[in-house]
Formats: sequence, C-alpha cells, structure tokens
Amino acid sequence: MFEQQVRRAPEAVALVHEDEELSYGELNARANRLAHHLIALGVRPDQPVAICLERSPAMVVGLLAILKAGGAYLPLDPAYPSARLRQIVEDAAPRRLLCDAAGRAALGPEALVDLTVVDLETATPAWADQSADDPDPRALGLSPRHLAYVIYTSGSTGTPKGVMVEHRAILNRLIWMQKAYALNATDVVLQKTPFGFDVSAWEFFWTLLEGATLVLAPPAAHKDPDALVNLIISHRITTAHFVPSMLVSFMEAKSVDRCTSLQRLVCSGEALAASLAHKVRRVLPWTGLHNLYGPTEAAIDVTAWNCPADFDGSVVPIGRPIANTRLYLLDGHGAPVPFGAVGELYIGGAGGRVATSTVRI
Repeated sequence: MFEQQVRRAPEAVALVHEDEELSYGELNARANRLAHHLIALGVRPDQPVAICLERSPAMVVGLLAILKAGGAYLPLDPAYPSARLRQIVEDAAPRRLLCDAAGRAALGPEALVDLTVVDLETATPAWADQSADDPDPRALGLSPRHLAYVIYTSGSTGTPKGVMVEHRAILNRLIWMQKAYALNATDVVLQKTPFGFDVSAWEFFWTLLEGATLVLAPPAAHKDPDALVNLIISHRITTAHFVPSMLVSFMEAKSVDRCTSLQRLVCSGEALAASLAHKVRRVLPWTGLHNLYGPTEAAIDVTAWNCPADFDGSVVPIGRPIANTRLYLLDGHGAPVPFGAVGELYIGGAGGRVATSTVRI
C-alpha cells in the first residue's frame, strides 16, 4: 500500500525532520536499497530484525526496509536502560540489528557479539549500489499472515512479553482509521511516540499509506510540551497523539491556543478524564478529540469514541468496537455479565490476538 502511494505521487513530501525533507520516491528508494541488502543477509518472513536508533529519517527507512524484506521489526529504544534492551534481545533472539551510534552505546558491545550489525549512519553504506526497485513479496513468500512487528509489553503484570502482530492485523487497524478520520495528502502528522510503543505504528504507517506528510519530532521532544506546540505551529501539523498525562501538560503550554492547524487530537494509553476533555473542547474548539482504547496484543486499538463539541459528561467512554472487531464482557464462566457488573473484556476479530482487562460498564 505504501508503494502504491509512491507510484501515485513520487514527488510529494513524505518525511520532514528538522531541515531535511524526503519525497515519497526518495524514501521508497532508500528503503528498497536497504531491503535488498537485508534480503541478501538472509532476512526472511517472520524473522525478527532488531532496530535501535534515535528518531530520524534513518529510523523510518529502516522500518520500511525490514518490512519490505519480509522481516518483523523489533524496536529497541536507545533511551531504555541497557539491561532492559539486552533482556529483549535475549528473549526475541534476532540475528540482525539496524542501529546508529546511540543504539550501539545503549546496547553495549556484549549485546552485539552474536548479531549481524547494519550501521545506518555509515557514510558509504554497503547497500548504496543495491536496486532501488521494490522487492517482490511473492518471491519472498510473504503473506498477510506473516509478522509485521514484535513489540514488548511494559512488564507491569509480569515478565515483559513480545507481542507479535501480523500484517493483516495492523492493516485492518489502519484501514479502519482512514475510514474513521479521513487523512489526505494535505495533512501533516506528528511522529513523537517512541517506536517501542505500538501507537507509533499508526503514526508512521497511516501517514505514509495515505500520502500525508510525517514530521519527526526531535528525540526528546515528546516530553516537552512547549517544543511540541512550536512544532505544531511551525509545521502546520493537523494530527497528533497524546497519552492523557502528557495532554495535561500540553494543554497548559502557554501558546497551545495558537495550534490552529490541529484538526485531530487522538488520545489512548490511559484513561481520559472528563475534565481534560472539557478543557480541550474549550481551548481547541476547532480540533476533533478522539479517545481510543486497546491492548498491544490486539494491534493497537479496539474501541473508539469521538468527543462531541457539546460534551458535558462526567465520564469519557472507551467507545465502540472498530471494524472487524467484537467485544464481549464475560464472567468467570464465560457468560455475558449484566449491565453495571464487572467482567473481563474479551476481544475477537481481525486484531489477531486475545487480551483481557477488567472494566466496568
């Protein structure tokens, strides 16, 4: 789908990072050259390929290249403690690593011993002479049932687990998102979520599948509300994601009311307080506020709710199921609970995985 977009508008701006711009055609060519190199190194469908870089154009090239080569990207955030990164590498056992200097330093030399390391910062890459043509997924044996990425949970309920998400699952999520929120070529999407969190997947790929422009925030900007306000204003960003705790800080930034380009504000990852929703409606009345919910195991989100302009409620709901998704609230015997009772939320459908959490309706 990304390659179809490249063919439709190769000169359109795909990526902006500081003073650098990449067109769809150039982004695709860079990713293709690296993908052919990865294929030559033996990357095959369902194989995890680790990637440990700071947010940069090279990160996006690397993610696309891994997917084009048929592999499943395994994001390693260089801001994480080295022990956590090594734990993920030991558990997932990738054979290959894409990295930059920050990634090398974060992992440490011991973690690199058994890995084939591809340094994306090198001035003369070994793949510079590779073909810029799209790899053929049929020749690779790639299907929608193969893995797109492996993202590790926080470990808040036990040992961190690698959640394996298939192409068909994430595509269902992205196609639903496009039908729900209608991104187009004039839109500008802010990419600020660390790529170790699954929200980043829709920031990257929804944008690039629909011909919009992706603006990469500097590595630490996701923690700086004033820097984010300045990015939104200077780049005329139309679409951004916030976890509610960061949205509180963002809404307290002194110039937030100047974010007049902002059309879509997406929240997920934590409960959205009604008082915060009221503040967004009051300060940014031109901005649509969308509350999403879902576990990593179910391809990012499974429910969505759009906040009405006249919202005056005391509770923000998690909404209703997205496309091709079914939700059931069941008791310990697998029977539906009555309204007002506590039950386990069972998720079925194209998300491809099962997850549970306790909720009240």
